[in-house]
Amino acid sequence: MGKIKSLYYRVDRCLGCKSCEVACALAHSEVSDLLKAVVEENLARPRKKILSSKGKDYPVSCRHCKEPKCVDACMAFALTYDAEKEMVVHDEKRCVGCWMCVMSCPYGAIRPDLKKKIPLRCDKCKDKPEPVCLKACPTKAIIWE
Repeated sequence: MGKIKSLYYRVDRCLGCKSCEVACALAHSEVSDLLKAVVEENLARPRKKILSSKGKDYPVSCRHCKEPKCVDACMAFALTYDAEKEMVVHDEKRCVGCWMCVMSCPYGAIRPDLKKKIPLRCDKCKDKPEPVCLKACPTKAIIWE
């Protein structure tokens, strides 16, 4: 197995255009067509969020911490840390929607999906060769290494 890759951000390059958010939501939608995705019943939401502070925009997403507070806080054991893949994994079937992971994340990278009653957090587009946000970013502010 090759070296595990992680997402990093060059905040100085982020325009706040939200292209990464749109690509992320589309990648996690039931359909893969943008025009159909915006009208689907279970509207997909992005796993990352662009926030602004003091005139600067910056992406926020799960950092897949080696000692994740969210995993420690999960009373249903729905979140686990996979050391081999170096990522936090979520088992939706075990999740009870208590939001302890949301409250315990020191980075504010986990948000509740109130409709599906699951936490939204970056999964590094686990079923794809690389996260879709990479190609969506027009300024290459997102780095995958």
